[in-house]
Amino acid sequence: MSRTGEKVLGIISAIFTLLAIILMAIIVTTGSAAIQDEAFNTEFEQHILNDPTLTGQDTEAIAQLVDILPSVFGVFGWGFVVALVISLILNIVGIVSISKNKNPKLAGIMFILAGLFAGIISLTSILLYIAAIMCFVRKPPVQFAEQEYYNPDQTV
Repeated sequence: MSRTGEKVLGIISAIFTLLAIILMAIIVTTGSAAIQDEAFNTEFEQHILNDPTLTGQDTEAIAQLVDILPSVFGVFGWGFVVALVISLILNIVGIVSISKNKNPKLAGIMFILAGLFAGIISLTSILLYIAAIMCFVRKPPVQFAEQEYYNPDQTV
């Protein structure tokens, strides 16, 4: 039985995951650089100090947040990139195990795990969930005993 649908959904989601990895890496590196820029921090602090609606405690809390923000942004950003890489690896394992109908149950499990790592409700994870459902639900066609022993070259 052909598993073309599962393969196509797996490949499309692998491409989406690869694009997400590249985009998140760019966002994390440029975002961390922008947040750590001294000119940006100075201008931001001046803007906060000039805001008449903020009290002294508010400006102090915002200044502390700006000091902590680059490290938090970097940790969570790179953590998300690592989760996407794990998702891509699981997706590739699922695609390989579904090729030539080797092990559809293993592929379904890998697709579900890859979908969880890719994000619960992202487009990539939805495609992976659909592929996993197809892996679990589609069964090979039933062959009757007569079909197994039928040989068209042999006469009765």
